[in-house]
Amino acid sequence: MEKVILIRFSEIHLKGKNKGYFLKLLYTNIKTALKDFKKDITPIQNRIVVSNYILDEEDNIINEIKKVFGVYSISVAQVLDSNENAIVNYFKTIEVLGSFKVDCNRADKTFPIHSNEMAKRLGAIILENNKNAVVDVHNPETIFHVDIRENGQTYIFDKIIYSYGGMPLGEHRDGLLLLSGGIDSPVAGFQMAKRGLRQDVLHFDSFPYTSPQAREKVISLAKKIKTYIGCKYMYIVSMSNLQEQFHLHCKEEYAITLLRRAMIKVSNILCEKYGYKTIITGESLGQVASQTIESITVTNSVAQYPIMRPLISFNKDEIIKIANEIDTFETSILPYEDCCTVFLPQNPVIKPKIVIAEKEEQRIDLENLINIAINNITIIEL
Repeated sequence: MEKVILIRFSEIHLKGKNKGYFLKLLYTNIKTALKDFKKDITPIQNRIVVSNYILDEEDNIINEIKKVFGVYSISVAQVLDSNENAIVNYFKTIEVLGSFKVDCNRADKTFPIHSNEMAKRLGAIILENNKNAVVDVHNPETIFHVDIRENGQTYIFDKIIYSYGGMPLGEHRDGLLLLSGGIDSPVAGFQMAKRGLRQDVLHFDSFPYTSPQAREKVISLAKKIKTYIGCKYMYIVSMSNLQEQFHLHCKEEYAITLLRRAMIKVSNILCEKYGYKTIITGESLGQVASQTIESITVTNSVAQYPIMRPLISFNKDEIIKIANEIDTFETSILPYEDCCTVFLPQNPVIKPKIVIAEKEEQRIDLENLINIAINNITIIEL
């Protein structure tokens, strides 16, 4: 009898003829997540099994598996040969205090006893050997799961650890996440990774108006979400020259609108150069002046690639909850400024117009300033 970690998935079941492709991705991503551990990883029909691991590392292994998108749930299980006597003898050793039920899943249809009948037999054995045990099929304190698989083995467990589900990260880094240093953008990257989108990150700073500590804060955030979003590269682009020109020559109330448009224009260039297919932001509708419908429309008008806004309907409490779960919140609230706080207008426009934004951009040599920013980009391999 051996102890193993049983991994289940859910949404991948819906992928029809493409199911094998997504299972291969999931298997590869689990192998990557567990690369520092001694173990064997074996795919079986509709499950993945981790075995031959060091027992003292079990909790750490489970924590790493939980971060892999596509994993729906995890259980530590005892594995037996799918033999009635072997299963019955194991259940004779189980000690139970309080209410319980037995849930049997007969994936292997060659196993001679049907699921409900097997569950009744095993429940009766527990009752015979535990005087204080009582069956409760509606709200039991303990559920014993018996998973009879097609590989000739049966997995028995009484706890299910739920993970994030979703789809496994793809092979290619197709997304460019605009990572600001605030609470929202790391969560946005996490949410898109949940849909299988692997991302690299782009950060805009305004040195010397922003501090080296502000840059280090964002690098730290990128490293924290790397496990989830699969990022390899971080691009840092200085916006200070652009912001100076906006401040000197353009309408003050349009400063943030013009900055957001410039960010998207820089993102367009990086997407074209490095092959990214979409841009991800942490915008939430109505949260600040640059996130009204009108502001988003003016920003979208310069986008050459789709802009994904996974937090568009989230309120701040929902975003903070996820930020705490993925351990980015405390870093995000460190009191270091970001580029959006530089030359901040007293009354930013909340209903900007495209025609006015374009007119204001003509007051400066925008294309040349963007090219200078791109030519001085910093690229960090995470």
